[in-house]
Amino acid sequence: MEMTRLLHLICGILVLLLRFSVVKADDPYRFFTWTVTYGTIAPLGVPQQVILINGQFPGPRLDCVTNDNIVLNLINKLDEPFLLTWNGIKQRKNSWQDGVLGTNCPIPPNKNYTYIFQPKDQIGSYTYFPSTAMHRASGGFGAINVYSRSVIPIPYPTPAGEFTLLIGDWHKTNHKTLQRTLDSGRALPFPDGILINGQIHTTFSGDQGKTYKFRISNVGLSTSFNFRIQGHKMKVVEVEGSHVMQNVYDSIDVHVGQSLAVLVTLDQAPKDYYIVASTRFTRRVLTSTAVLHYSNSHTPVSGPVPAAPRLQFHWSMQQARTFRWNLTANAARPNPQGSYHYGRITRSRTIVLSNSAPLINGKQRYAVNSVSYINPDTPLKLADYFNIPGVFSTNSIESTPTLGSAHIATSLMPASLHEFIEVIFQNDENTMQAWHLDGYDFWVVGFGSGKWSSARRRSYNLVDAPTRHTTQVYPKSWTAILVSLDNQGMWNLRSSMWSRQYLGQQFYLKVWTPVKSLANEYNIPSNVLLCGRAKRGF
Repeated sequence: MEMTRLLHLICGILVLLLRFSVVKADDPYRFFTWTVTYGTIAPLGVPQQVILINGQFPGPRLDCVTNDNIVLNLINKLDEPFLLTWNGIKQRKNSWQDGVLGTNCPIPPNKNYTYIFQPKDQIGSYTYFPSTAMHRASGGFGAINVYSRSVIPIPYPTPAGEFTLLIGDWHKTNHKTLQRTLDSGRALPFPDGILINGQIHTTFSGDQGKTYKFRISNVGLSTSFNFRIQGHKMKVVEVEGSHVMQNVYDSIDVHVGQSLAVLVTLDQAPKDYYIVASTRFTRRVLTSTAVLHYSNSHTPVSGPVPAAPRLQFHWSMQQARTFRWNLTANAARPNPQGSYHYGRITRSRTIVLSNSAPLINGKQRYAVNSVSYINPDTPLKLADYFNIPGVFSTNSIESTPTLGSAHIATSLMPASLHEFIEVIFQNDENTMQAWHLDGYDFWVVGFGSGKWSSARRRSYNLVDAPTRHTTQVYPKSWTAILVSLDNQGMWNLRSSMWSRQYLGQQFYLKVWTPVKSLANEYNIPSNVLLCGRAKRGF
């Protein structure tokens, strides 16, 4: 508690010191204090322990404007270490604030840590969630909405209002029990339901004739969902920070870890309508409904719940190809998004990443290029900074799939600052995949069935592919992305399916240059937490 009071005092002093500069500056500071606790609620009708932030499930929505400086004091009142990660916030030059176990020591029980970060040159819909253990299965997640500055016009009329929808699969089982299941070498059971903003029944209200923005995020553990609104069309306007061509859809597939925003005009008769999310590509379909209520409606929701598309992977892949960058729209900075011609840049190298589900020592694990990641006792970022030997090796994972048997290691792949690389996610399994890269967004230039080969480049979109931080990979298929490695640091590349991440389908990308400069990366924070060998000596 003394440390908490001290940090509150420091924050107060900072407020006073910065008050004048905040008024004058373009990049104001926003201060938050979040307390993480357990609570008991019944999202699926059965009382269960969940993780609350400031007493809320889901956690508080973090609203900010691009380039705001976020100072967020996180107090851990759980009985085990805890971290939050900022899904899609690029943390420019600042992987120290990434909030994953490869870069940060977890916050011990009854301790706190103050994150200081900036959504630099970003706009759009993002999320945060716990990165430690299986905490994500019990809550602790929430929305991050990054707005454009007032001088940057958005490429559509200002909506009458907006709604944030956090949608995901949910288990009635406690996260510690789910973790023990994985530790024992067994797969997680099928989810028990789908929640929309932590509930199975909720209502969103608007006025007839007006247009509203719906920010939709998949915060689940493992399952894609299809989203639709009875009797209404949806115009997609933003995908993870990219303004996209404003195509109209009856329903949209959203994969684990992804976010997007749609405009919906309430142009139907004044009554109530179903909002529907249902699992995709699962043998048993779970469905959750909410209500879109017209403010002048006196008629409750009725009729059949609108069905999801009957077609599966091919339909979904075709839809994914229709998400295209709006090259005439402004981005977070006042310049056209299309001014960066990614398709004309020479690739420095190609990395092919193949996921697999091996048994290692008789237990279920997941791997990338035959390496199943395990967390060391010391974060890789600290080991790298303090030159602590024996924590990781730079040749611990190959950049192409290997034929050898899978093994456990603390896998890290080196890369040079300002490389421009091609990454192929090759999925030879008969399951859906989703991949996320911290610290970056990337151009999703191609999807295809079967094995990738260099000839597949002829099908790439090298003109107006959207930038994303999470991409899906369909069963027995591949996805290709292009990445400009312009953000120095230690960055987590992982499966968004959290049981796969927990059991090893991840590694770290060390983006490095021998030139030491604050223009490339910020210094180690003065409040950094130390653990493992960084705390007790090398």
